This record gives sequence, C-alpha cells and structure tokens, in this order.
Amino acid sequence: MTDVVLVLTTVPSPDIGTALARALVQARLAACVNVLPPMTSIYRWQGGLQHDSECQMVIKTVRPRLDAVRALVLASHPYELPEFVVVPVETGEADYLAWVAAEASGGPG
Repeated sequence: MTDVVLVLTTVPSPDIGTALARALVQARLAACVNVLPPMTSIYRWQGGLQHDSECQMVIKTVRPRLDAVRALVLASHPYELPEFVVVPVETGEADYLAWVAAEASGGPG
C-alpha cells in the first residue's frame, strides 16, 4: 500500500471539471486530475430516477492531503451532495508514485 490515492467525483460539465482540476493542481493538493468526457449517469435522487450527463474526475493525490482536497472539492462543487470516493493505490510504477507524492505534497515545485 502507498500513500497515493485516487479521489473520484463527478461534475455536470467539462468547464466545471477543468476549473476544479486547475484549483486542485495549482494549490498542490493533487499531482494530476483527469476530467473525462461526458458520460450518462442514471441514479435515484430524492425519490426519482435521474438521467444526467456528467464528467468523471480522477484526482491523484496523497492521504495526508485528503482533508484539504475534500474541503476544496466540497466548497467548490455545484452539487448538493457531491461524490467523494477515495480509492487506495496498492502499488504502481515507483517513479510515477514518487512524482504524485512530490507534486501533491504541498511543497515547492
């Protein structure tokens, strides 16, 4: 197991995803954020079946930065109840994981 984690969230548009991704990377809370193309999400919300277009975001960060990542995502997110799912990274290419850890550490680049 490493300190690197993936955070998943969805947003209603690529523009919102790009703005949130830039804020996370500029604040050195994430090494990289992928904003995937629009997809169809079907889910139940407040008693009704919803069918929306959303973009999935994959935020690459480290465990010690999760509280700050969560705070920024929740403060900036347009949804009443945004997805915030943390997926641990058990292993990976060592140099890549070291890069993620260094970039998301909050230190100077």
